[in-house]
Amino acid sequence: MQQHYASTYHAPSNQEPSNLQTLETKKILIIEDDSDIAEVIKLHFDDIYETVKIANNGLEGHKLATAEHWDMIILDIRLPGKDGLEICRNLRAEENYVPILMLTSKSSELDRVLGLEMGADDYVTKPFSIIELAARTKAILRRLAKSNKTNTVTEKIRANTHNIELDTRLHKVFKNNQEIDLTSKEFDLLYYFLQNPGSVFSRSQLLNEIWGYGHEGYEHTVNSHINRLRAKIEDNPTKPNIITTVWGVGYKLNELN
Repeated sequence: MQQHYASTYHAPSNQEPSNLQTLETKKILIIEDDSDIAEVIKLHFDDIYETVKIANNGLEGHKLATAEHWDMIILDIRLPGKDGLEICRNLRAEENYVPILMLTSKSSELDRVLGLEMGADDYVTKPFSIIELAARTKAILRRLAKSNKTNTVTEKIRANTHNIELDTRLHKVFKNNQEIDLTSKEFDLLYYFLQNPGSVFSRSQLLNEIWGYGHEGYEHTVNSHINRLRAKIEDNPTKPNIITTVWGVGYKLNELN
């Protein structure tokens, strides 16, 4: 196994100095029980990011994940002690929205679906190319940096017609001045709709905007997140009036007169 992953390793290109400068101070946690895989990832990431640590089991990984601030967690699903799905679920329940990239088995679609629905930001299936893993990691960090840049300009978005307020700085949502507990992806979905009132988005568009590239075929994940979001923000989730369905097309944030 070490030869397979090592064969995909290439030293980072010197053609991207600007990216290296912006990402070099990041802290990355790798939670992976296969020491060969973990060390190859660390070897590559050590040339890009300032701090890279490894945890070899789920219990140690969860402890490290909650003890320090991380800019990204590379999380294997199958771990001894505590599996990756449980770690992801626990972190999101603790309102820890650190980006999570999951490592999944190629044969286990269910694990990938569950990971996305529990709040993982992306996944890579084993066996993988270290170059692809690095690219996925950079893509997530860039999206987060772009989002944070936007948030420094607009800290609050208020949808007066629905009495909903979203505070991006505090990562909180209120309806009728009462706080609503949303997962990371539910928050991102609502934020995107509030930024684009009245616009209709297909499931594929939402999948690409919220989860990023590489998730073709997982449109049902969007449906389940929309349903859970409606259950939390709608007065009557069975007859939604905020996020409505445009049959045959997708969803939109309803603009009320």
